[in-house]
Amino acid sequence: MLIRVYVTPNAKEARVVKVSDDYFEVRINEMAVGGRANKRLLEILAEHFKVKKSRIFILKGRKTRNKLVQVIPERAPDSQLQS
Repeated sequence: MLIRVYVTPNAKEARVVKVSDDYFEVRINEMAVGGRANKRLLEILAEHFKVKKSRIFILKGRKTRNKLVQVIPERAPDSQLQS
């Protein structure tokens, strides 16, 4: 799933706001220095979408507030797929 994200770094608290199906505004409680805000963004989105951090990638916008992010959903075990 591809989503567009607008990031506000150095916020008092972390928060995810869904604006539309593919657009989110994320407030990050980390400064945008040395990639710390991007790392925290991945942690926040992983918690929001209930996936591992390794399944979320910033495709575009590493140095801007507007980002294109790919979220790869967790796959269900094969035993749950069979009827």
